Amino acid sequence: MGAILLLEDGRRFEGEAFGATATRVGEVVFNTAMTGYQEVLTDPSYAEQIVVMTSAHVGNTGVNRDDPESERVHVSGFLSRSFSRAPSSWRSEGGLHRYLIEAGVPGMHHIDTRALVRHIRSRGAMKGVVSTDGTPEAELKKRLDAWPGMSGRALAAEVGTRKSYVFADPEQPTLRVSVVDGGCKRNILRLLESRGCKVTVHPVDAPAEVWLDGADAVFVSNGPGDPAALSGPIEELKKVVGEVPTLGICLGHQLLGLALGATTYKLKFGHRGANHPVRDEATGKVEITSQNHGFAVDRESLLATGARVSHVNLNDHTVSGFVHDERHVFAVQYHPEACPGPHDSHYLIDEFVAFAKEGRG
Repeated sequence: MGAILLLEDGRRFEGEAFGATATRVGEVVFNTAMTGYQEVLTDPSYAEQIVVMTSAHVGNTGVNRDDPESERVHVSGFLSRSFSRAPSSWRSEGGLHRYLIEAGVPGMHHIDTRALVRHIRSRGAMKGVVSTDGTPEAELKKRLDAWPGMSGRALAAEVGTRKSYVFADPEQPTLRVSVVDGGCKRNILRLLESRGCKVTVHPVDAPAEVWLDGADAVFVSNGPGDPAALSGPIEELKKVVGEVPTLGICLGHQLLGLALGATTYKLKFGHRGANHPVRDEATGKVEITSQNHGFAVDRESLLATGARVSHVNLNDHTVSGFVHDERHVFAVQYHPEACPGPHDSHYLIDEFVAFAKEGRG
């Protein structure tokens, strides 16, 4: 069956349908990872995005019940040069095609993904609509025009937990961590648990008093959407920073920057993949990182808050991490918990814990 991807600038791509028979609108972005497509599909940070994988073959290892980073698939559409209908792996418990059907997510392959990615790199991430159900093109254009886009969207409040819960409660915790969930990936919680932390997860729109209750440190998670649109959580974080050590990754990095008084801006086409080089400014060491974000913290406004840049993205020299010593804030823009790899940054979980213990006094 035929499929179509229509972009807001009028560019169109035709291919073969895969996954669910449906029409979905979202922001078209690309991911350069060679592995981990099931983690990509289930990462809440991809809410309302149509993801193009640059790897030529996707789906070869199937899907399983262990790799998801959340309870459901969050992408709006999934595109590749070629999807496999015949997975082969000792860990496989099913195929990608059926997985997308069950999630109601349309897929599309047998298209020139290289041309599509080059177009996005040139023009920037843009609105798009993918259709595998034969919807007329005129109707697709209407749906595309009606979709509001990502800027100004507080999507984190829609994908995170709606009620607080305890994820890990060891008998003698090394640290009591309160996780602010704006779309938290499971492996973040697992790695905190593996360090002996008591881990309590709270909604991103809960009051600061809830986050602080019984906590030695507050950890602000990853998540989707425009960080500046989360005005409520930003105001609550202003009450947290300086009270207890506060840590953040990805969206959490951006929200903590905003809480300190910095500004954020939308990147042209974002950073998404498992091969982004980041330099530690203290040691000069370069690590290859997993990233997934479309917004960044402005360097000059961040420095004006008294924070220092701790990590830099070597592809475009954007801020990849910062520390505010006086207010005990430590945040990175990338994912130290990356499940499919690379694992260069796993040590940061230990640094987070050590930073929190030291700041706790």
